[in-house]
Amino acid sequence: MKTLSGLDATFLYLETPETPMHVGSLQLYELPPGFKGSFRNAMRDHIAKRMHLAPIFSRKLAFMPFDLGHPLWVEADEVDLDFHIRKVPGGAMTVKQAEAMSAKLHSQLIDREHPLWEFHVFENVKPPRGMALEGKLVAFYSKIHHAALDGKGGTVLANAILDIAATPREVPPADPSRRKRTAGDLKIGEMIGAVFSNSLAQYAKLAKSLPVAASGVGSALVKQSVKGGDKGLTSIRPKMPVQLAPKTIFNVGITSQRSFATATIPFAECRTMAKAVGGSFNDIVLWICATALRNYLQEHAALPKKPLVAAMPVSLREESNKELNNQASISVVQLGTNHANPLKRMQAIMESTAKVKQALAGLKSVLPTDYPSLLAPWLVGGAGRIVLKTYGREGITERLPAIANVAISNVPGPQVPLYLAGARMLTFHPLSIVMHGLALNITIQTYAGRVDFGLIADRKAVPQLQALADGLEAAFVEARGLFAAAPETLAAKPAPRKRPAKVARKRAPAPRRAAA
Repeated sequence: MKTLSGLDATFLYLETPETPMHVGSLQLYELPPGFKGSFRNAMRDHIAKRMHLAPIFSRKLAFMPFDLGHPLWVEADEVDLDFHIRKVPGGAMTVKQAEAMSAKLHSQLIDREHPLWEFHVFENVKPPRGMALEGKLVAFYSKIHHAALDGKGGTVLANAILDIAATPREVPPADPSRRKRTAGDLKIGEMIGAVFSNSLAQYAKLAKSLPVAASGVGSALVKQSVKGGDKGLTSIRPKMPVQLAPKTIFNVGITSQRSFATATIPFAECRTMAKAVGGSFNDIVLWICATALRNYLQEHAALPKKPLVAAMPVSLREESNKELNNQASISVVQLGTNHANPLKRMQAIMESTAKVKQALAGLKSVLPTDYPSLLAPWLVGGAGRIVLKTYGREGITERLPAIANVAISNVPGPQVPLYLAGARMLTFHPLSIVMHGLALNITIQTYAGRVDFGLIADRKAVPQLQALADGLEAAFVEARGLFAAAPETLAAKPAPRKRPAKVARKRAPAPRRAAA
């Protein structure tokens, strides 16, 4: 039996109508010239031949008796593709209307009685101005529960259904002799035994890893050093890189309503700018996000004096690990929004990301992604529901401290065009998760020479989301003018300015009093 890991199960425990825990994307496709019929039907037939290549298509949840432990993954008795792959009703619509519909679909929970995925097809989308196409334009919104999908699972799914040529490749059929366990095969005694064996294994693993974890944490703390004076390091003392974030309009309780907006910039120019400033591609996109956020908050008279803090996922997966479960943690990065000078903002971001990398170097292998299963639905789920209910109350979240102001995630993708059932993928804009106290999420997906931004937010908390998305493209134009000819590196500490030598001023002699 395949038990969900602690991190995977937590996405289930923390899910409420206000905080759905699924991720998705909105993709535009160009159909082959002369294509006739329904793309939804073509895609359904295409996926039917490849379901055995990705476990996510056919596995579903089986819950433990009395919720004694984490749920299990079992094989669905059958998968109704007409339920999972749906045509969006209505006639022709614009891309912006498709984005609005995707936001609405993204606010709805996935039915846990079925495998945890949904695909929605927009059959007729009007091309935006300036987009020249030979074939018809369609859109495709996907929704997959985060308990069932992480980066590795996403790669397996993409490899299963996508091709690198317009003609779909032939795939070997499923092995008819291979039978997986369904919910009907499970026995109560066996399930309860699995809970205890899983928990004992986790306790043993935790006990074994505690000395390593303590050593890693201690080493990370010691490495946090303070600089002072002109000679560099003057002392070494523990210093945690995490600081509380300032309160912003994004740090509020959320509703179940979502808004979604997109932006796109060229990938090659971002890499060129990153090289010019001596940083990474991630540093450049963080600067673009920081600049757009700063401008947006200024326009709403809501820019705090302290720098905004971004929560960023960090993969903990080892290269050799092929398990299809979530193995990630969260880091926080300061965005330098307190600096009006764009170069100082870039330097602040690069210094912050460097600290995060240094701090995680010794902790990455010891940060936990699992925990004992026994009574976890009662303990973790119960505590999580209480916390979320408290956070969701009006006015409570605004009075609590914030760890971060916005979630930002950077997902690398292929740089070659991909095809689905013969249609060419043009764009890939992600939709992710927002939570109480973190009402805005910006996810970046690189694909085929593009950097596609997907902004998902609580509709009430973040008004005019498209204006923020437009600000990302405006920030890229600003970056192009600044960093194309920037110094070779901004990461190095600038040399202290020499103060001009003081010149002693001679006092003029006091005037003599006139003789009486």
